[in-house]
This record gives sequence, structure tokens and C-alpha cells, in this order.
Amino acid sequence: MKKTSIRITALCCVVGMFSTFAGCNAENIADSISSLNSVDSEIQAEPEMPDSSDDTITVTDHAGNVIEVPAEIDRIIVGDILPLASVLTVFFDNGDKIVGMAEGSMKAAENGLLGELYPEVLNAQTNLIDGTSINIEEVVALEPDIFFYSANSPQIGEQLAQAGIPAIAISVNKWEYNTIETLNNWIDLLSQIFPENDKADICREYSNEVYSMVQERVETIPEEEREQAFFLFQYSDSNITTSGKLFFGQFWADAMGAKNVGEELTTDNSIAVSMEQIYEWNPTLIFITNFTSAYPEDLYNNTIGEYDWSAIDAVENQRVYKMPLGMYRSYTPGIDTPITLLWFAKTAYPNLFEDIDITQETKKYYQEIFDVSLTDEQAESIFTPVSASSAY
Repeated sequence: MKKTSIRITALCCVVGMFSTFAGCNAENIADSISSLNSVDSEIQAEPEMPDSSDDTITVTDHAGNVIEVPAEIDRIIVGDILPLASVLTVFFDNGDKIVGMAEGSMKAAENGLLGELYPEVLNAQTNLIDGTSINIEEVVALEPDIFFYSANSPQIGEQLAQAGIPAIAISVNKWEYNTIETLNNWIDLLSQIFPENDKADICREYSNEVYSMVQERVETIPEEEREQAFFLFQYSDSNITTSGKLFFGQFWADAMGAKNVGEELTTDNSIAVSMEQIYEWNPTLIFITNFTSAYPEDLYNNTIGEYDWSAIDAVENQRVYKMPLGMYRSYTPGIDTPITLLWFAKTAYPNLFEDIDITQETKKYYQEIFDVSLTDEQAESIFTPVSASSAY
């Protein structure tokens, strides 16, 4: 008899976010994010779990549900937890198991490195999920062995349970937007469900070592010398949004030893701001996410709308950067999270991280943790997304 359990700790200070990135354009993604502002159900204690049989594994998912899943899983659908399709693909080093995913996941795969390394994943169906809604008939027709969905969408779990499909809730809300700890917990759960691919310890060890190393190097930077970072989450001729305190930008800023200029904003998720507010903040670094098609040149040349960025310190000093696009959009938790932190730290403080060769470190990470071999060109492409379409 095989019994696998996962301890779920109740955390009540975090909110839903990116797991409904259903549309293939930035506006739809933003609407989807806003729709997930409910808090994960509070879990008071680890439930009593039934014994597993030789043919099943019993786990507790991130919503506290005790779920029995097949011991052998060959067909997987990933719903409104968009980065997970890429995490699973690298976790298996194979995209054949992913038979369905959201359109937003597919667009990232098509424009990032995932589709190049695993072209089979591009065959997955995308007509199953629309935001937090699923087409249950299409899902059943695909005969999945398991379905992964956002812990903030309990209605999806209920639909799937009624259809007799094992469904696992995955959370991004339990770890206060800490992308390192979120990825660690995702890999922990996947390693319980797929013990033959167990990477929990090695992934956690590497991620935590990277985080600790960065903290040791930046902790002595005087407060007045820390970079002032602005995260340009979305950008159009009528809209500028950024990360306040309750979004991933806050973690990234803290982790790289910078100050998030939007920290004073306490509304959940992305927040609209004016150009006047950005003038007042005058950031020394600007990071543009992959949830907008904007690139540094758009700020340097004021090519979008009637905004004038020329007086901003980061623009004057050419310190505007497009965030990496590897297996998924790097602003969120994902398989690239540890090396994304290295990239942030080296970008913010090049002298402190002069010894870090980001290309070689990326190749080492993928080889040692996931047994995936990257060429120099493939590793470098993660940090130099060149197509505007990669935003979607």
C-alpha cells in the first residue's frame, strides 16, 4: 500500500492572481487576474487521508482536498493555472502528457523556449478553458487521467469531481507572492503525485541556495543606495499598471535588494498609475513584464500613446529591461524562477554579481535539476526575448 501526503499550512494574507490568464492578449489577461481576488479557502488542519491502493496515490492538494489519483498518469489537462503546463513539461522532460491547456499557456509556449524544446506540447487542445470556465464535454472527450486547476476556482474542481475526473487544486496564494517558495511547493506536490520523477529536494535545495546567496550579497547595501525599481506590468496608449505591495513585483524587488517604488500601493494585483506618479517616484530601474508587448525602446522613444518617459532616471540612463521569457513568463512563479532571480540581481547590481555567468548558470540549472541540456543560444534566448508577440 502506498500513501503519500502533503502538509498544507493555512495562510490567510494572500490573494488569487494570474491563474486565469485565459485570453491571448494583455487586456484579457488583466481582466482574468482581477477576477481571481478571492482568498484560498483557509485550511485549519491536515485532513485524514484514506489509504492508497497499488493503483492510486492519495494526496492533499493546495485547497485542502484529499484526492485519489491514478498511480499511472499519461493524459494531463492544465486549466486556469497557466504556468503549470510548462512546469510539468520540464518536470517530465516531455510534453506528450499535456493533452489540454489554456490559450494563454499555449501562446507563451509558442513564443518562448518551451515550444522549441518540446514541440509535442504545441499539439495540446486549447478549446477547453475560457477564463475560470471549462467546457466539461470537451474535457471528458479528451479522457484525462488528471486535471490541474487554480485553488481559487473551486467551481472547476466541483465540475470535474461530478464528472469523475481526478482534479488537483494548485495555489499561488499561500506563499505571499514568494515565487521561490511557490515553485518549491509546486514541485513538492508534483513529486508526490509522480514519485518516479521526484525532484522536490534537489529543486528546493538549488532554489534556496540561489536565494540565500543573493540575500548575502545585497544585505549590506545601504538603504539610500538601493535601486528604485518600477515594474511595468501592462502598458498601452491608455493604461499603465504596476505592482504594488501585494503582487509579485514586491517579492522580486525585495529579493534582489531593491525598493519597489509602488510599495505604497496596497490594492491586490496590478494597479493603474499615472505618468505623474511615475515622475514622482523617478525609478532608477524599470522592468517590463511579458504581459505587455512593450519593449525598452518604446520608453526610450516614447512610441506608445502620448506618454513622455524622457525625464525618468531609468530612461535617461538606459536601464529599462524586458523581463526574461523562457518556459513561461518570468514575472510569475515558474520553472525559470531561480535563474530569473539571478538575472534580476545581476541586472540591478552588476558589480556585486560580476562572477555570475547567467548563460552558464542557466545551463547548469536545467542539466543538474531536470536533466535538460540547453545550448548557449537557447539559454541566452531566455534573457533576450526579441518578438513583441512574445508578450502573449
